[in-house]
Amino acid sequence: MSNSSLSRRGFIASTLAGGSLLGTSLPGVFSSPQTARGQEKPRHKVERMGIGAIGLRYQGSVIANKAQLHGDIVAVCDVDRNVRDQAKAAFGSTPHSSEDYQDLLARKDVDVVTIGSPDHWHTRMVIDACRAGKDVYCEKPLTLTVDEGKLLTRVVKETGRVVQVGSWQRSDDRFRQAVEMVRGGRIGRLQKVEVVLGKNATSGSFVPRTPPAHLNWNLWQGQTPDVPYIEERSHYTFRWWYEYSGGQMTDWGAHHIDIAQWAIDSNPVEIHGTARMPNVVNGYNVAIDFNVTYKYANGVMMTVSDTGDNGILFTGDAGRMFVNRGKITGAPVEALKTNPLNREDWKVYDYDNLERPPRAGKLDAIINHMGNFFDCVETRRTPVSDVESQHRSVSTCHLGNISMRLGRPLKWDPERELFRDDAEANAMLGREQRKGFEVI
Repeated sequence: MSNSSLSRRGFIASTLAGGSLLGTSLPGVFSSPQTARGQEKPRHKVERMGIGAIGLRYQGSVIANKAQLHGDIVAVCDVDRNVRDQAKAAFGSTPHSSEDYQDLLARKDVDVVTIGSPDHWHTRMVIDACRAGKDVYCEKPLTLTVDEGKLLTRVVKETGRVVQVGSWQRSDDRFRQAVEMVRGGRIGRLQKVEVVLGKNATSGSFVPRTPPAHLNWNLWQGQTPDVPYIEERSHYTFRWWYEYSGGQMTDWGAHHIDIAQWAIDSNPVEIHGTARMPNVVNGYNVAIDFNVTYKYANGVMMTVSDTGDNGILFTGDAGRMFVNRGKITGAPVEALKTNPLNREDWKVYDYDNLERPPRAGKLDAIINHMGNFFDCVETRRTPVSDVESQHRSVSTCHLGNISMRLGRPLKWDPERELFRDDAEANAMLGREQRKGFEVI
């Protein structure tokens, strides 16, 4: 897979404008694949794969649209009938529609699967898809718990399937350049990384009510505890409930902590998280005012907090550099004008061709990320956001949440993937799973 093939996949100009990108409205979310002028055209019919799209609200609709550049949506699945019906009507050739994703996985015309479900379903769906012989593009964060990641990495290795995780900042030129510069020594020896993710949402108590007829609430809950339906538990706001996600630590953290750890090139060994935990019944319950300090095996220190300029600040003994989705700044960046990156700096991914893609916006990077996935499906190479790296990145997020919830420092053994001499913390590496929905 060459980097030139990535750079040719540019922005789909007419896809997902404005509020639809943020999931504020469903009409217009689904559209036929189009490419910007001068960019690579979709594959011919004979080359195109059958795509099954699971979870089609918000980011799930985004990745399904991007996948259409490389294949045809032949099956859609969502536990919300309204979402499912809109997807079925929008995608060409009237794809098969189902409520249960197992029906989709059983179809022989499905070659690859996109997964845009809530976080607590990701691992089970990826495992089942791999065992069904499908290659998978799954939204981040990859897992709900560390133990899920241990199992998932084994299954992907055993089945030999290609799995790309939607941590698309790895396909954004700014973030990749930052990692290349750090690992190429452009800021000297890396000493400290400061990551800012933003605040978690807070709430009062919500009122339980009868689930709407179009939503299979039992199936939506999956492995999590069976509780009365509250509208704010589902769809976009599920991320503010610890039962289903991990707040900003796993939402933004699966992006920024992933990039930071890619640059650090090591694993944490000590974690100290502080936060206020909400004390509200039937309300958002992820951490408030959080801050986590990590010490890595190679001596680098990383802080992750909810306050400041969203992004990542790298500090070395020869300079500092800041990067987020809008900019990459710092004296080492300015120095590139006279001392540009060269082949020796390209250490973060094994590109065959070192042609640099143009600056990427969010949708550009997602398209490159999806293009990388389909290239790897064809070549059976490892994608840029592979399961092992993403398991390690989101595990770092989970470790921070565990330390915050326990309110004390923890010591981590990255080889054994266990806390050192801490039964209480180790018990939190997994969670009790509802009978019939276990991650197996």
